[in-house]
Amino acid sequence: MKAATRERHGERIERAVRWLTRHLDAGVDLHRLAEEAALSPYHFHRVYRAHMGETVQQTLSRLRLHRAAGRLLEGSRAIALIATEAGFGSVQAFNRAFRAAYGLPPAAFRGRRLVQFPALPSLNRQENTMYTVRIENRPTVAVVALAHEGDYQQIGHSFERLAAWAGGKGLLGPQTRSFGIYYDDPESVPARDLRSEACITVPAGFRPEEDFRLLQTPGGRCAVLEFTGPYAELHKAYAWLYGEWLPASNEEPADAPAFEEYLNNCADLPPSEWRTAICIPLAD
Repeated sequence: MKAATRERHGERIERAVRWLTRHLDAGVDLHRLAEEAALSPYHFHRVYRAHMGETVQQTLSRLRLHRAAGRLLEGSRAIALIATEAGFGSVQAFNRAFRAAYGLPPAAFRGRRLVQFPALPSLNRQENTMYTVRIENRPTVAVVALAHEGDYQQIGHSFERLAAWAGGKGLLGPQTRSFGIYYDDPESVPARDLRSEACITVPAGFRPEEDFRLLQTPGGRCAVLEFTGPYAELHKAYAWLYGEWLPASNEEPADAPAFEEYLNNCADLPPSEWRTAICIPLAD
């Protein structure tokens, strides 16, 4: 890994953490944090998690618990009030989280008058997993898209709907390509709030209707990792790509979302043979 690149990432993430420490009650503001780190909002969460070994929300919770620990020792402020200030909806939830971090429930901790910062998470890197990444200049591709909201693992439902509609329009054939565009990090954004697009290629001049719209896939320089296996295991490749390859590559992600191209027909093959090209747009 190139030390200069790792250092640059560390400096950027440090600025985001610094902003969090000064705004513990503001919640997670993705665009502000990305601005602080000088990273694209599309990629900030993944770079942050790869560098820190935890999500932004986990960092925020840990910092709030540390503040709560100090307030428990400051005086006789009610535990219920401290729990609310730490962002918990109930004392019971606060008790569980605090005990998990500090080894004692809040009342017992207050009685011991002992402050200990919870341990930082380990990065838990996949040392034995290696993939091949190539940098390609990919052209933009005209596609018709169906927006999907919610768990990425359920985007297959949107692809099924898209295929059914496209089949009726005569759009499916041997040359048809399938893409998924993914705007959020599923480890950092609640599943119900995830945004993505199920896409297939269309001929020039095609005009969609109803819930379908025309888009173009991101183009330009991209880091491309070809993964073979079930779609449910793609997260392993993403973790390696953002956590290992990107910091060592001297590359920066562009201000465009990650996308995938599905290279064979999952209906005709077992999951172990499904091939997916994971594409991360890169800055020029």
